[in-house]
Amino acid sequence: MYDREALRQLILKRALRFGQFTLASGKTSSYYLDGKQVTLDPDGARLIGEGLLELFASTEMPDAVGGMSIGADPITSAVITISAVHRSPIRGFLVRKQPKGHGTNQYIEGPVDPGDRVVIVEDVVTTGGSSLDAMERAEAFGLKIVRVAAIVDRLEGGGAAFARRGIPFSSLFTIRDFGIEPPNSSREPTACD
Repeated sequence: MYDREALRQLILKRALRFGQFTLASGKTSSYYLDGKQVTLDPDGARLIGEGLLELFASTEMPDAVGGMSIGADPITSAVITISAVHRSPIRGFLVRKQPKGHGTNQYIEGPVDPGDRVVIVEDVVTTGGSSLDAMERAEAFGLKIVRVAAIVDRLEGGGAAFARRGIPFSSLFTIRDFGIEPPNSSREPTACD
């Protein structure tokens, strides 16, 4: 079992910031989660890899994991590395925002084949836009999306967007695990610890 509290503390210490921010979704927010501060940290990468593998084990392990570059790249690397350490290897793939323009000229890179069962990974999900784009490109390649998994769900519609597509969604944390209520809640955001 991975150390969930150690990962929560690392996110609080390194990734959570308060102020005025514009998110990738275009929404404004009084807080920001800079996931790369944790996904590119050695302890963070290990904890994320262990946590996501534990999450996947609750159903059936996928053939591969991946998501939209560059945000999903360190998550993918963490999962495939920890899966090899545990001797239950899962392959990885990257989804390009633009095709390479030479060579295979594809959006999908990595040792995956059409028909592989895959999980789309993301650091922080707000509306789910980045994961939906990654899903579209992965499906066009022939991959079978079995789940979307995130480190943190901001509880702002991403899960509902995936549900409309019939894709299960789970996260290691929701924003409530950090003492913050989503905007549609009656409580004002507060930091914990």
